[in-house]
Amino acid sequence: MMTDTIADYLTRIRNAIKAKHRIVEVPASNLKKEITRVLYEKGYILNYKFDDSTIQGTIKIALKYSLETKQSAILNLERVSRPGLRKYVSSDKLPRVLNGLGVAILSTSKGVLTDKEARQLNIGGEVLCYIY
Repeated sequence: MMTDTIADYLTRIRNAIKAKHRIVEVPASNLKKEITRVLYEKGYILNYKFDDSTIQGTIKIALKYSLETKQSAILNLERVSRPGLRKYVSSDKLPRVLNGLGVAILSTSKGVLTDKEARQLNIGGEVLCYIY
């Protein structure tokens, strides 16, 4: 039994980037689908597809690389909140990743949002991960 599925999701993406893979396949869940949607909207991944042919389903993620330098759009993925130590922040203490160049993904009462969106809506939540 896996206890931290979000950490597994981020590790699969991190390993695929290090191996220079174009596509990575991860088991699906509603939270992972929302995190994938945020990654796509912010331009960190090229595309994604939900495959519901099995009971759990999978998410196929097409990773984004620079044409000239062959470097990934994602430089670092960092898990913040984990099952043993949850990290919650209020709206006035929302984190800034690399002075606004990166993205913090939060799970809020309004759904999965970035730190900038949560700041605009003036809501806090659980900080899931940092991406830059």
